Amino acid sequence: MIRYGYPAQNLTLPATTNRTLRLASLTDAEKVRALVWENLLGLETILRWNAERGIRLFRIGQGLIPFASHPAFPYDWPEEHGDDLRYLGALARSLEVRLSMHPGQFINPGSPNPETARRSLDELRYATRVFDLMGNSDAVVVLHLGGAHGDRPAAITRFVEALRPEEDVLRYLALENDERIWKIEEIVGAARGLGIPAILDNLHHALNPGGLSLGEALDLALPTWETRGERPKVHLSSQDPTKRPGAHAHSIEAEDWAVFLEALGGRETDVMVEAKGKELALSVFRPGLV
Repeated sequence: MIRYGYPAQNLTLPATTNRTLRLASLTDAEKVRALVWENLLGLETILRWNAERGIRLFRIGQGLIPFASHPAFPYDWPEEHGDDLRYLGALARSLEVRLSMHPGQFINPGSPNPETARRSLDELRYATRVFDLMGNSDAVVVLHLGGAHGDRPAAITRFVEALRPEEDVLRYLALENDERIWKIEEIVGAARGLGIPAILDNLHHALNPGGLSLGEALDLALPTWETRGERPKVHLSSQDPTKRPGAHAHSIEAEDWAVFLEALGGRETDVMVEAKGKELALSVFRPGLV
């Protein structure tokens, strides 16, 4: 069985988990509280809407608690929002909706810049704390490996060494290939070095295949989930023909889905559909969904 999901917001309702504010406004604690409350309410609304339609995956916006990892955050957010997060985690479990988060491309714990590495680890600890409070053991924090900085082996070594002590983070972390630097074979190697799974993105792989077919790439990535004992996750998207390589289209092209399905070969997996159309893009797989 294949389960589907989408990230961050629902365009039909509309509802989002990613309302944010400017850093300069972080001193306004009441404004921050109001934004967090809206994001949490949005998450509850989306979870219930998804479950009614058999959508079993959802990626929470990384800005669920805006700037939560920043040292200037104005209050103790785990204390203040802990009960709400526990409630939402229990709701997701009862509705059988699997959750994830995906810190942005600038999160690079293996960076040679110590400040960048420190801030990156803080952001990963924030995502980890959210899922610890929610209590969802099958949740996933998706991360790219970051830059190569002119020395690929050294970059992987720094990344692995930076994360190896972070046992709490590693319980949720999964590594994803990208379209420019890191091929799936390298990602799987780094993931195995940390004892965590790897996520294959079909569009990134098409642009940066490393000599592997899509089926061969899936053969590498899917077994890495066995050590965690959770269903494998993959990413599916189509190229926007009007934008740079790697930019997501509004929906999923039927041909891309057919190629992916054939490469999957009947294996069970969770598919995060990365499309600008969010839940609307799922109509390709579930006609009449919306």
